[in-house]
Amino acid sequence: MSPQARLSPGGVREVGPAIWAFSRLAGRVSGTEPPAVFLTLGRNRRLFWGWLHFAGRLMPGGRLPRRETELVILRVAARAGSAYEWGQHEGLGRKAGLTAPEIEALADRGTHAWPERDAMLLATTDELLRDADLSDAAWARVRDHLDERTSVELLMLVGHYRMLATTLTALRVQPDRRR
Repeated sequence: MSPQARLSPGGVREVGPAIWAFSRLAGRVSGTEPPAVFLTLGRNRRLFWGWLHFAGRLMPGGRLPRRETELVILRVAARAGSAYEWGQHEGLGRKAGLTAPEIEALADRGTHAWPERDAMLLATTDELLRDADLSDAAWARVRDHLDERTSVELLMLVGHYRMLATTLTALRVQPDRRR
C-alpha cells in the first residue's frame, strides 16, 4: 500500500469555511493537526455533514458507555488494519478507561481475561467483521447484556467503523501528527 494519500486533506477552498474551522477546532481538542479524516471526507460537503451527524450519534453520543464504545472501535481498527482509526482512538480509549494491557490485547499483541460483557462485545465485533452476520447464539448473548436499542447501536457501531476504516484505507489517509 502506498503511503501517499490518494486525496490530500482539503483546504478552506476544497472543504468550505465551516468544515475547515470545525477541523481546526477538532485538532485543538485532540492535540493534533486538523484531523485528516474531516479534511478528506469534507471534500464531499453534502455527505460530510450527514456522516458527522450519524457518527456523532454513535460516538460520543451513543447509549453504550464510552469505554465499551472505544473497546469496539479499537477492535474494528485492529481487525481492519486501520492505522488511522487506531491512532485516533488509542488515546481516546485510554481516556475512557481502557488499560494498557487491554489496548495491547485489542491490537493482538497480548492476551487479556475480559469480563463477560467485554468478551461479548469483542466476540460480537469479531463475528460481524468475519461473517457480516450474527449467529442466533451470538444474538442471544448480545440480548442477555443489552436492551433492544443498544443492541441495534452495537451492530451499527461495528458497521460504521468498518466502513470508515475501509474508506480511510482506500484513500490512504495518513495518521494525524501530534502537536
